[in-house]
Amino acid sequence: MTHRDHGSSRGQSSRTETDGGEQYFVARPASPDQRRTIKVDLADRTCQVEVSHGVFSSGRLDLGTSVLLKRVPQPPTEGDFLDLGCGWGPIALSMAMQSPKANVYAVDTNLRALDLTARNARSQDLDKVRTLTPEQVPDDLRFDLIWSNPPIRVGKTVLHDLLMTYLPRLKPQGRAYLVVQRNLGADSLIPWLADALGPGWTAEKYASAKGYRIIEVGRA
Repeated sequence: MTHRDHGSSRGQSSRTETDGGEQYFVARPASPDQRRTIKVDLADRTCQVEVSHGVFSSGRLDLGTSVLLKRVPQPPTEGDFLDLGCGWGPIALSMAMQSPKANVYAVDTNLRALDLTARNARSQDLDKVRTLTPEQVPDDLRFDLIWSNPPIRVGKTVLHDLLMTYLPRLKPQGRAYLVVQRNLGADSLIPWLADALGPGWTAEKYASAKGYRIIEVGRA
C-alpha cells in the first residue's frame, strides 16, 4: 500500500500535549498523578469523571471528541466496539451508555489513561467496558464499530500503522468514524485511507463541524 502525505504530522490542537507539555501517548507519564473530578455531558447524561495530568485533554472534554460524539449515528444496540486512543474514556463511556449490551474495548498506550477509563466506567456502572493496551488486543477480535479521535501527534508513520492495524478489523457491516481537524490533513486523509485500505473499502466525509471532519470508513 502507498503511504501518501495527508498533511502535518505535528498534531491537531485537540490532540496534542497534556498539561505542562508532556506527551500524552507515553506508556507511563512522568507528571504527578494528581487526580481530580470534573463534570461532563456524555450521551445525554451529566457525569462526574476522574482525570489527571499526563493524559490527553486532562481538564475537559476536548472539542474534537465533542464534535464526534454529537455527530456520529446512533450505535448498534450490541456488538464489539472499539475506542481507539481512549484517554480518560469519554468515547468508550458514551458507547457503553448508548449500547449497554455492547462489549466496549478502550485501547490506549498510556497506562494512566487506561486506569482512569476503567475507574470512570465503574463509577457509571458500565460493566462491559474493557481497557487494553494495543498488545493486549486479541489478534482475532473484530469490531462492529470504531469511534476514534486519533492521536495525530504520534507522527505520520505511526498514525498510518495504527489506522491500518485496526480499520481492517471491522466486520463486514462494521463502520469506523474518525474525527480529524480540517486544517491538519482531514481532507487529504480521506483519499489516503481509501488507497491504503484498497478495493472493497470506502472512506468518505460523513460530517463537518467547528473546523473538524468526521470520516466514515467501512467495506463497500
